[in-house]
Amino acid sequence: MGSRPYGRRLAWGAAALLVAGVAVPAAASASDAGRTDRTAESAVAAQAHGPKKAKNVILLIGDGMGDSEITLARDYTVGAAGRLNMDKFPMTGAYTTYSVDKNGKPDYVTDSAASGTGWATGHKTVNGRISKTPGTDKPMTTILELAQRNGLATGSVTTAELTDATPAVLASHATDRSCQGPADMKACPNDRIAKGGPGSIAEQSVNHKVDVLLGGGKQRFDQTITEGRYKGLTVTEQARKLGYQVVTDAKGLGKARADKPVLGLFAPGNVPVEWTGKPAAQGGTAPQRCVTNNPERTAGTPTLEEKTKKALQLLEQRQHGKKGFFLQVEGASIDKRDHSADPCGQIGETAALDRAVKVARAYAERHPDTLVVTTADHGHTSQIVPLEATPPGLSSTLVTDEGQQLKVNYSTNTPGKSQEHTGTEVRIAAQGPLAERVLGVTDQTELFTTIRTALSLR
Repeated sequence: MGSRPYGRRLAWGAAALLVAGVAVPAAASASDAGRTDRTAESAVAAQAHGPKKAKNVILLIGDGMGDSEITLARDYTVGAAGRLNMDKFPMTGAYTTYSVDKNGKPDYVTDSAASGTGWATGHKTVNGRISKTPGTDKPMTTILELAQRNGLATGSVTTAELTDATPAVLASHATDRSCQGPADMKACPNDRIAKGGPGSIAEQSVNHKVDVLLGGGKQRFDQTITEGRYKGLTVTEQARKLGYQVVTDAKGLGKARADKPVLGLFAPGNVPVEWTGKPAAQGGTAPQRCVTNNPERTAGTPTLEEKTKKALQLLEQRQHGKKGFFLQVEGASIDKRDHSADPCGQIGETAALDRAVKVARAYAERHPDTLVVTTADHGHTSQIVPLEATPPGLSSTLVTDEGQQLKVNYSTNTPGKSQEHTGTEVRIAAQGPLAERVLGVTDQTELFTTIRTALSLR
């Protein structure tokens, strides 16, 4: 999920990185030969599309939400000729998602850590790394950090653990994505507080004082800190010391006030998915309808739509000096159910993200100085195939809302193993100031530039 731009970015990049006090990766220029010159294209499109400066940015990420995943959700829920909310943006393009190795050479299939680092920092990195350079393992300034330095309110909403890769890239720097809590630091010895490092992803997230943090991962925040100023406290207790309101259900979220930052922890791990059904199997499954509930999802668990609405309300009220906000919203388990070859879980999570897209677009209709972008971090495994096909891997047949049968194939790994990401380009769509920058084929790192430029971040 990441990419690191160079060439055209050098002029502003050098200044920004000097201010941030972070190093420019030496291998970066090798990975940016394909950057797109947006000047002429943007000039033409901008004449017809609103203001050039955004006060707010809402970025919605469908983890693993490639074109196949979008098409599958569309076919099942609104029909082949129907349109999802994410289909209705005025500007739609595609971007490349590859990561790099430690020498800056392309690694054609990214993971979520490297991919997220791409749009979060404007640089590519190695798979597994969180907003740090590929070769020298140095922290790189993130878009959220820049937003904070420029006086904007900030938020991160996810259906994963708040310490998972996609939310982590905004408010932490880690050698390895596994270093989520104080007890999880084995792969990040130099990031330990005792070594002068920033600590685990959970500790860094609250230390960053992000205004709104909503997701799962309570188990990470309940771990005891073993080093540094907050030694002996849990990360949740650290958050309270830093002024956070901590909420654990929809009722608590509803009561959260804007006068203090909010940490919402709605599940021990990832938030349980909304839909269930039979997973794909070798030889296929009997035709099935998805079950639009999940007994593992406890009463009081807020939906992604509800979390997005509340985050927007809180951020609007917390705008520092009325300067605006940056919010990232992730539908995380599209990816996780794709890995598990679970078409119903996957479709339900795509539909949940689509409802959050509707919330974001409605907010932007009322606030036209808001840039809304929806995209994915990487492609994934599910493919819609003919009913008569006999895939060698796992498959499932669904009965859509149109009463038609649809066969989904998962064949990017041996049955019984986790299905894999793919290296395809993915969709990016936008509305609002500088939305035209997503047109054509760009690279993931250019999203960082678009957001930074739209918000005039220095």
